[in-house]
Amino acid sequence: MLSARLSRRALLSASAAGLALVSLGLRSAALAQTPPGVLILGQVAEPKTLDPQAATAANDFRISANLFDGLVRFRDGTLEVEPALAERWEISDDGKTYTFHLRPGLTFHDGSACDAEAVKFTFERMLKEDHPYAKTGPFPLAFFFSSVTAIEAPDATTAVFTLSEPYAPFLANLATPTGYIVSPAAVAQHGADFGRAPSGTGPFKFAEWRANEMVAIEKNPDYWDGPAAAEAIVFRPLTDANTRTAEMLAGGLDIMVEVPPVTLSQFRTDAFRIVEAAGAHLWFLILNCKDGAFADKRVRQAANYAVNKEALVNDVLEGTATVAAGPTPAAFNWAVNPDVAPYPYDPEKAKALLAEAGQPNPKVTFFVTEGGSGMLDPVAMGTAIQADLAAVGFDVTIQTYEWNTFLDQVNPGLSGKADMAEMAWMTNDPDTLPYLALRSEAWPEKGGFNSGYYANPQVDDLLNRARISTSQDERADLYKQMQVLVHDDAPWLFVANWKQNAVSTAAVSGLALQPSFLLTLKDVAKA
Repeated sequence: MLSARLSRRALLSASAAGLALVSLGLRSAALAQTPPGVLILGQVAEPKTLDPQAATAANDFRISANLFDGLVRFRDGTLEVEPALAERWEISDDGKTYTFHLRPGLTFHDGSACDAEAVKFTFERMLKEDHPYAKTGPFPLAFFFSSVTAIEAPDATTAVFTLSEPYAPFLANLATPTGYIVSPAAVAQHGADFGRAPSGTGPFKFAEWRANEMVAIEKNPDYWDGPAAAEAIVFRPLTDANTRTAEMLAGGLDIMVEVPPVTLSQFRTDAFRIVEAAGAHLWFLILNCKDGAFADKRVRQAANYAVNKEALVNDVLEGTATVAAGPTPAAFNWAVNPDVAPYPYDPEKAKALLAEAGQPNPKVTFFVTEGGSGMLDPVAMGTAIQADLAAVGFDVTIQTYEWNTFLDQVNPGLSGKADMAEMAWMTNDPDTLPYLALRSEAWPEKGGFNSGYYANPQVDDLLNRARISTSQDERADLYKQMQVLVHDDAPWLFVANWKQNAVSTAAVSGLALQPSFLLTLKDVAKA
């Protein structure tokens, strides 16, 4: 473990090296050295919070996945769950009681015990409005555990969850950051600031956060699953893709995530390693179904016909994605309806629908972000989409925002502010995205992410039935029916499913990308 003094010196060295590379414009990885034992990782935006229950973005999750653990985790390279803090569990015959048996002797980074009472505290903080620390939130993904009616801790290593009804994605949701176990002592100490002073049980411990500069974490030598390979990791927010690429090429970064497609070819040399992996991802545009031009389904369908998604995928994204057909990411092959095809590029059909709707030249405001989690070159994509829409008669005005400001604009709802907005989701179950972002009960004022105010009672019914079914075949059938309805209603402009990527220097080993989109760095080392 790094001493506090050594850690600070290494981190200062890392930041100074990066700034020097930018100012000098160096292009040779051999000309710069990052500190030994420290991995410098460039990502696309500043995290918003490191409180895993309060976070919603991949920038935050990439860090918290290395600071915290859940009762279960995703098995390497899969979306199947395996033991983590819980070494085993039982599920009742009716599917409504889950009993978890924790590993004995677990401790948080602050030295306090990670026991069943900490598990109870973690979930009750999210789920009980009268909990003493409920106001350390908000907890936007508490939806994941809305079926939990009680959590009991009969002894220090036993946690029992009671559900109101069977809930198929429950274990998978426990493996997401929203299910990570937090230190009650640290929450009590820091309150609403826990997200800037987190304490978990993970392979790394929080060290320092400098706003808009870096977040540093350092090795936890007492990690229950063995110590990490690196001494420390520094996450640097580099919103500008050109700056991020220049630093990687110059040696100021050891790892870069979300490599801009147009720069991938520059890293196809012996000095670097490119890592790619498929995952459950959807990049789409939220359309305002409540007011404005897109309140008319025909206008929403016209937008889907107007955009040349094949050109976006092949030309803007350089083949790093596939065209999306609907709301269910292609990675969930068991739940995808093969009869739901992508909207074809048909400008004449788009014009005809606009004419039929009596809106040949609709004016729309389009929210675009400079960069963010899974956002697929958002400025270039937004500009290309604007041009395609304009070609059929749309009058599109783009408003561009920094990522966290963008989320603050979009998540509370588009009504009264914009007609459409870029969005990306990475999910762990076919329930997650439609349940949180397409149900009428998920409108923003009700606590969800249905920022376009879409509502279809049939869709609501299908989603509610699918999440309580314990039969995967039945769930698949319900999701397939849902896809047909949503595709026709077109509450979103369906664009692409991304193949995630990252690049490292040749000195880095052990880097792998997960279908969950979580970045686990415990076994990543630097020669």
